[in-house]
Amino acid sequence: MEWHDRSFHDLTVDELYAILALRQRVFILEQACLYADADGLDPASRHLWAASPNGIGAYLRIVPAGAKFPEVSIGRVIVEPSARGAGLGYELMRRGIAAVGGQPIRIGAQAHLEKFYTQLGFVRASDNYDDDGIPHLDMLRA
Repeated sequence: MEWHDRSFHDLTVDELYAILALRQRVFILEQACLYADADGLDPASRHLWAASPNGIGAYLRIVPAGAKFPEVSIGRVIVEPSARGAGLGYELMRRGIAAVGGQPIRIGAQAHLEKFYTQLGFVRASDNYDDDGIPHLDMLRA
């Protein structure tokens, strides 16, 4: 895997297309959620992903403090379905956390992934809530 970390404006057209295609395939089709993925946060965000010869294996975006939450946020965390189960999600999040530095990070996590994020130092910061038909909770890493 080859890792990339770019601002929105430094993405090539092909990279942006691959990122949006993966997000659509997983969040809209696989998880059957109808929502506007183009939420206006991408231009202000950093985009971190692992590329392989087959495309993007894992991706996340880092949203600056004040854009979504008072803290920096990591979101749109995806591991391509064929790459799941090999620890790529942990490596992706470790790299995302490192890219943020020592700042607090708030995430809106799918509730079934609470243990995954807890192992990365996040703690529950809200009750569960519905987000497009999927139970979520806010988590904070101080």
